[in-house]
Amino acid sequence: MFTRRHLLQSSAVGFPMLALRSLLEADTFGQGPNPLASRLAHHAPRAKRILFLFMKGGPSQVDTFDHKPRLQKDHGKPLPFDKPRVQFADTGKLLGSPWAFSRHGECGLPVSELFPHTARHADDLCVINSVHGTNAAHGGALLKLHTGSDNFVRPSIGSWVSYGLGTENGDLPAFVTICPTLAHGGVKNWGSAFLPAPFQGTPIGNASLSSADARVPYLDNPRHSRQLQRLKLDLLGRFNRQHLDDFGEDGRLEARINSFELAFRMQGEIPGIQDLSQESSATHKLYGLDEKITEDFGRQCLLARRFLERGVRFVQVTHSDTMVQWDQHSNLLSGHTKNAKEVDRPIGGLLSDLKARGLLEDTLVWWGGEFGRTPCVQGSNGRDHNPDGFTMWLAGGGAKPGLRYGSTDEFGYYAAEDKVHIHDLHATILHLLGLDHEQLTYRYAGRDFRLTDVYGDVVQDVIA
Repeated sequence: MFTRRHLLQSSAVGFPMLALRSLLEADTFGQGPNPLASRLAHHAPRAKRILFLFMKGGPSQVDTFDHKPRLQKDHGKPLPFDKPRVQFADTGKLLGSPWAFSRHGECGLPVSELFPHTARHADDLCVINSVHGTNAAHGGALLKLHTGSDNFVRPSIGSWVSYGLGTENGDLPAFVTICPTLAHGGVKNWGSAFLPAPFQGTPIGNASLSSADARVPYLDNPRHSRQLQRLKLDLLGRFNRQHLDDFGEDGRLEARINSFELAFRMQGEIPGIQDLSQESSATHKLYGLDEKITEDFGRQCLLARRFLERGVRFVQVTHSDTMVQWDQHSNLLSGHTKNAKEVDRPIGGLLSDLKARGLLEDTLVWWGGEFGRTPCVQGSNGRDHNPDGFTMWLAGGGAKPGLRYGSTDEFGYYAAEDKVHIHDLHATILHLLGLDHEQLTYRYAGRDFRLTDVYGDVVQDVIA
């Protein structure tokens, strides 16, 4: 005789992590059935979905999208004002950029020679040169960027978006993260914290694996056929629904039923999305899958597009490896050159593809790292962490195209004009998705929490 416990144990091997996690955390639930159902936004959205291109380690703003002629002129001189009181490590004199900048597009956006493919889309980019944060260490800065807090466990921005809007495809989760880093906060960067478990990100692989090997955990069940799993799930569902009939509504149990059903549907849906052989050779080439240096990140970007066009609300791709990728405390020239070559062509191809498919108009693309780098040299040829002024850019999804917003000082150290704090950036992103950051709250431990805590202003000037 099979008990409910036996059925849970024998069936779980074939259900993705989402289902297992929701069982483990079912006591935190209480939302009732179908928590991922698509929901109306607070106001008319400019973007239906979002793609975050996360450059782990902190790309240097003064070597990419924040041109500083004065820095070049004063190369080798001391910084003429005080450095931040709290620094990650000591730095020396000013270090001019090894890369030339030129203006692109009708807007005349200055872009470094590191990003020639991205530069072709200058008129689609909304470059924010005045972003600033609060933490100079990778761990705290990653958590701040992803959750709005660098010292408490809080829901990630993807979880907040999932909670606010749900998914447009009932066979897929609302939030997917492709090859996420397991370091510097790890799962907390895509976790749901005190939000119900169904709103957490579903990881596909991790940063230590090739994107070609990235898979949803437990998606395949070698022990049982899909037909047998369906029969077991139906039997378990009958047991659970009988329990509901006997004892009344139970949001936690209903959540379990929905989670198992979603997990089963994911088994049938995700393998097809990950089958890139369905794409043309021209598309493979567009994303850089024909070159070794671009194929890994290009595959991530192509997978992201395939998830987005099938209704996933929030997709993140991560450019990282075991060396913390963009973290060039030394060997800036070789490190940033390699990193940019890996991502530039795939990003340019992605933007072209989204535009050609009519997806860029209502897809918000967000690029950036957890902080920037210092304009002062570390060692002989590196740059240190700099959360006090750095660059991110947006494209599509209602962001004002061809705009260079805000500025750092003339050396690129501090955000100076039209400063945009991480909280402001989060508020603006939610606004573009139709969510009011002050209304998107969740009651926990006696108070209402939100992504922006008690801070944040929507940056109206970057909205088209």
